[in-house]
Amino acid sequence: MTLNLAPNINDADDFYAELIDGMRGLDEDEALRMSARLVLLLANHIGDRGVLSEAIRLARVPGG
Repeated sequence: MTLNLAPNINDADDFYAELIDGMRGLDEDEALRMSARLVLLLANHIGDRGVLSEAIRLARVPGG
């Protein structure tokens, strides 16, 4: 399996708003920890090491 880079989130604007709302009231350190936990939860859900490695590689490049 390869990383899907095509838009694939239903109601993407609503998801973004929910993500931002989930960080509301957190200080910077708490928000970074929440982001890290979210990444780990989603990585576990994906489970495919090849896809996760590709995502890490692409995330290091500004503009993906």
